[in-house]
Amino acid sequence: MISRNLIINAAKDAGFDMVGIAPAISLHDEYLHFSEWLSEGCNSTLTYMERNTEKRFDAAKLVEGAQSVVVCGVAYLSEISRGYPEGCRTKIASYALARDYHITIKEMLSNVAEQLKAHSPNLRFRIFTDSAPLSEKSYARRAGLGWIGRNSLLVTPRHGSMLLLGEIVMDDVVDEYDSPMEGVGCGECRRCVEACPNGAIRDNRTVDTRRCISCRTIEPMASGEKIELDGWIFGCDKCQSVCPYNIKAPLHTNPRFDPVIDPLVLDSDAWLEMTDEEFSAIASSTPMTRAGLERIKGNVKTGE
Repeated sequence: MISRNLIINAAKDAGFDMVGIAPAISLHDEYLHFSEWLSEGCNSTLTYMERNTEKRFDAAKLVEGAQSVVVCGVAYLSEISRGYPEGCRTKIASYALARDYHITIKEMLSNVAEQLKAHSPNLRFRIFTDSAPLSEKSYARRAGLGWIGRNSLLVTPRHGSMLLLGEIVMDDVVDEYDSPMEGVGCGECRRCVEACPNGAIRDNRTVDTRRCISCRTIEPMASGEKIELDGWIFGCDKCQSVCPYNIKAPLHTNPRFDPVIDPLVLDSDAWLEMTDEEFSAIASSTPMTRAGLERIKGNVKTGE
């Protein structure tokens, strides 16, 4: 058995802002909700979402003998997360302005796991950073970090939704588990729904990726598909920047998530004239490499 306090202290030492622990149980209701979303075609070209659907909601199918899911969160909200100047046509989601979170969070989770392993040498575990079929938002909710907001994202009372998640699924029990949060939520607020330029946010707290700017600037496009990008060239923060919880949330404090790109100094011409070498120099460490320079240039042209 592992102490909850040990886990919390290890996560704090590693630089996480939040940590919660849930039993590694199968999430049946969440699985049904997700399956309905898939059946309605809302995943569009995100065909990978159709694979390993049962594993997403059952941690024991990912780690043999899994008993516990440790969910860690780190804030990334920066000044640019509050919104871009009126008329800006080269907007970038604020998480993508920093070093690729997949790499950073994996390093941070490894530090946590090392401390747990030192306490329990026979511990078996796997680390997840949005790169394997685990429904991290669902387990984060079960671990008491927050609730699922209208825009389908995890929303937390202090840090809002601009929080990156990582998980450790392990085969040992914890002396105390967290419970889902009660007494807070979105209430009657619909700012995110009303702010989405393409009406991508559905009434059942899911997103239709066919209309989602974040998906359509990064993921493969369907044949003949075209939507209004509202000036976004990689990702989109629109539904988050209007959220009251994000408006009042503090700026991030972990320097690992400081922006390495200033998007306000790069206008449309700068992006369209940029060479591969220049792109690599400013963005090679960021998530923007996932789309690549040519795709970003295409997004710039689409938004002009």
